[in-house]
Amino acid sequence: MNTLDWLGRLVAIDTTSRNSNLGLIETVRDALTAQGLKPWLAANADGSKANLFCTLPAADGQTQGGIILSGHTDVVPVDGQDWASDPFQLTDRGDGRLYARGSCDMKGFIASSLALVPEALAAPRRKPLHLALSYDEDVGCVGAPVMLAELSQRGLRADGCIVGEPTSMKPVVAHKGGYFFRCTVHGKAAHSSLTPQGCNAIEHAARLICHIRDLADAWRAQGPFDAAFDVPHSTITTNLIAGGIAINTVPDACSFSYDFRHLPGHDASGIQAQVQRYVDDELLPRMRREYAGARVDIECGAAVPTLDASEQAAITQLVRALTQDQGVRKVAYGTEAGQFAQAGIPAILCGPGSIEQAHKPDEYVEHAQLALCDRFLRQVLATL
Repeated sequence: MNTLDWLGRLVAIDTTSRNSNLGLIETVRDALTAQGLKPWLAANADGSKANLFCTLPAADGQTQGGIILSGHTDVVPVDGQDWASDPFQLTDRGDGRLYARGSCDMKGFIASSLALVPEALAAPRRKPLHLALSYDEDVGCVGAPVMLAELSQRGLRADGCIVGEPTSMKPVVAHKGGYFFRCTVHGKAAHSSLTPQGCNAIEHAARLICHIRDLADAWRAQGPFDAAFDVPHSTITTNLIAGGIAINTVPDACSFSYDFRHLPGHDASGIQAQVQRYVDDELLPRMRREYAGARVDIECGAAVPTLDASEQAAITQLVRALTQDQGVRKVAYGTEAGQFAQAGIPAILCGPGSIEQAHKPDEYVEHAQLALCDRFLRQVLATL
């Protein structure tokens, strides 16, 4: 199958992050197995989702070294979005674009990688080529660490990794780290006519949210800064909140979620320490003057390390040479590239489509971008 065939097949499988991705993973596994390869899976705890890793050995059978082509299989929801066509059917409207959920982010790169396999198997490669497909990237890069742990246990090494995020086929050498927290403020319920008998969890949560916003404002004004990023400073923002049961009841609980995305070199543990210090030194003493049993629980839902690729790394130099692009690009979103780098595998981003089209209704990838990706991957193959 060519890239368009594979893309049509992949987008037809609804791998929204809340769903299982096994339909897609098993489809790819079976196709690779039919070509004589031995892909393996690394599943989540309940077996409902899985990563896939497959090595195309070198001509002499060597499996160590070589390059990993990495892509995530999950997509964001289409709920509430106004699509002009079925989001899970690849649609060519004659305007040079292919529309479907995941066409851009990032099943286009996966399709191009899978279409390359027969050609790669026929090529006299001195080094192996690896395929890595992960689950739940869009909800905190949850799947890739499971696969990387399995790689380590198997003693498999690679020289570098290309993560095919939609970068318009231009190299991206850095991304921010991301940490996602859920905070629950516990107060005491009371009738709203008897407020001194209660401890209003929503109001005290609001104090913490305002403190978080103060941190964000300080970074925006004072840095640290890196002008190469599309958002040149670290950010922290509250994005979800829930609390209260009735208009006449002082709420005893309020939960909210916040995330921060930090520049490489901006100490992530220090950022959360500032939040915790405010809770311990100011918020809780104030709450406990109203109710001795008040408490604030904060848990980390996901953590994605930064990527800061070395210009001296072989994978960086290779991608720059093949794309003939020396531009310095850094992005605010996180990817599994930071996790590969943290595991000792140098990584870089380069894939078809633009992040501007990702996650939106009528998401699309251009035919021209897929053609560039096909050519790029053939060039990568020729270097092995």
